[in-house]
Amino acid sequence: MANGRPDSPTGPGRSAVGPPIYPRRLPEPGTAALLRRGAQIAEIATRHFLPVALRHLRPGGEGRLTPALFAHPLRLTFEDLGGTFIKFGQIMASSPGMFGEEVAQEFRSCLDTGPPVAFSDVRIQVEDDLGMPIDVAFAHFEREPFGRASIAVVHRARLHDGRRVAVKIIRPGIEQRVATDLDLMQPFFEVLARQTGDQMAGSVLQLVDGFRIQVGEEMDLRNEARTMAYFRGLLGEVGMARIVVPEPYPEFSGANVLTMELLDGVPIDDLAKVAELGVDPAPLVEEIVRAFFLLMVRSGVFHGDAHAGNMLLLRDGRLGLIDWGIVGRLDPATHRFVLRLLAAALGEEDAWDEITDHLIKTYGPAIGIAVGMDKHQMTAFIRQLVEPTLTRPFGEVSLAAMLQTVQLQLARAQGIEAHQRSLRAIVRRLRFQRRVRRMADASGGLFSEFDRGTFLLSKQLMYFERYGRLFLADVPLLNDRAFFKELLREAPLPGPRDGPDGPGGHQARR
Repeated sequence: MANGRPDSPTGPGRSAVGPPIYPRRLPEPGTAALLRRGAQIAEIATRHFLPVALRHLRPGGEGRLTPALFAHPLRLTFEDLGGTFIKFGQIMASSPGMFGEEVAQEFRSCLDTGPPVAFSDVRIQVEDDLGMPIDVAFAHFEREPFGRASIAVVHRARLHDGRRVAVKIIRPGIEQRVATDLDLMQPFFEVLARQTGDQMAGSVLQLVDGFRIQVGEEMDLRNEARTMAYFRGLLGEVGMARIVVPEPYPEFSGANVLTMELLDGVPIDDLAKVAELGVDPAPLVEEIVRAFFLLMVRSGVFHGDAHAGNMLLLRDGRLGLIDWGIVGRLDPATHRFVLRLLAAALGEEDAWDEITDHLIKTYGPAIGIAVGMDKHQMTAFIRQLVEPTLTRPFGEVSLAAMLQTVQLQLARAQGIEAHQRSLRAIVRRLRFQRRVRRMADASGGLFSEFDRGTFLLSKQLMYFERYGRLFLADVPLLNDRAFFKELLREAPLPGPRDGPDGPGGHQARR
């Protein structure tokens, strides 16, 4: 999809289930804006990285620059740059399985940070959007925000009928900043991923690609209001009263302002504050996992950004799920793939073959060449990776180890050991990875609806790994097998058996 509005409310190839979504059209930054922002990025990065690099890498210095030491200047750089960079910092903060515990902890401040917005600008944004003076809409409106995120700021307020509310306001001018950042990031990571085939570069490119779509949705707060109302209804239908989605108030909301019920609580991973409340969060975390899968299985729609900053342990003992700006929507073929993956992990043997068939159909021969396996071997390998992740206790699961296993297999397929660092070995790896990347690109699988949907889902599972390790170390992701089996029995199986290009399926190509 280009920067403009997609062909339909839910976007090309997306499931029609769920509330209608109308992404905001991002501006097209000019050359001057790109040059200015590029110079700013270079200046800020140099300011934070140069002292650390000189201290650790010069002769007689303190040694090599470890990931933990690298993370501090990177976090300062991201926070100074704001916007898009804070968003990536939030992913790093919530994904210790991919980036490591020390790095994730360093980026914790990105979960609720951002530069201040002058109250005069906040007032203008609110009054222009609501079409009334701020004191007509609100009996009281706090001048200082209690939340400063990458895209918006959040202020406490009180309506004239006494209801306490949170008011989310889009940062003025953020559309131009985000569009400029994406236009700088995407070509760089496209070249890096396609010329090297490096998995991490490819993952970051997927983040950039997905973010371009998601941020257009996130910047029109009417989408978030409709989504919250939709999920409140679903949770009410299934009787999960301990999971709370804030009630939106449409009469005091618009494209740039969202007024909603104020939830009083603390982030789920702030262990000191959680302890002060005297509430055991473990049953609530287990219930949010059940709720996530229940809604995803039934509708193919899920909260796509449930990191720790968006999960609040409330003072009344419930769990609040906030910030519904990013929502995943699986197209029918991808929805079917995910359901078959769950069925396979729960013991349905035939589903493993269907999973492999779908991956081969999506990515073509590149996937078999990459791992050096035929279909039978690949099925066993996929099972070896996925089944433990879903069925073993959180304390025994590591997505980082799973990614490392994939890298080791990629190296073996090339006849080289992954640890070899000779120039010849590195060149061989780069050539092979580049070849596989180009084949996968030619298949149309990269950046397809399947690619985007499963990537967003995988990111959310990384978040669950963090909460699981904190509170459910002895409990597997699919702990209540009877619940999940019954859920799959009741859910209609969407999409065709023959993959994303068959009848009823869709494969979006760039």
